[in-house]
Amino acid sequence: MSSDAKDSVHRLVAVKLDENSIGRSNPDVEHERAVAIYDLIEENTFAPVGATGGPFALNIAIADNRLVFDIRTPAGDPVVTHMLSLSPFRKIVKDYFLICESYYHAIRTSTPSQIEAIDMGRRGLHDEGSRLLLERLESKVATDFDTARRLFTLICVLHWKG
Repeated sequence: MSSDAKDSVHRLVAVKLDENSIGRSNPDVEHERAVAIYDLIEENTFAPVGATGGPFALNIAIADNRLVFDIRTPAGDPVVTHMLSLSPFRKIVKDYFLICESYYHAIRTSTPSQIEAIDMGRRGLHDEGSRLLLERLESKVATDFDTARRLFTLICVLHWKG
């Protein structure tokens, strides 16, 4: 199988958020969620361990402080469901939001070198969250670091209140 054919199989082609458990938010947050989903679908590597075939659709919900990854075929047939505790992500997401606020404030008031230093910290926290997500998915879903970054962005957006 060529790598292009393999890549088209081991990927997400749809991501849907469960409105009952996640809810809707203000237009700014909804826009950020849509952008995060678009970026994730545009480029990803996603293969549930033990699953044959693909591509996949991912339905995301929250239940009992857990992130629910309901993985299906594009036609909607169940493949596997994984639940990830959100607790390990809580501090990183909180710190990430704090540094993002500092970054947006710095853009208006700080020197380029100060902005760059804050942005390096922001990227470092984002990488830390992405590595944690890779670890949590390790025996569940084969993915790469870039996909984990996009998934972590989506997790952060799910927590953003606007």
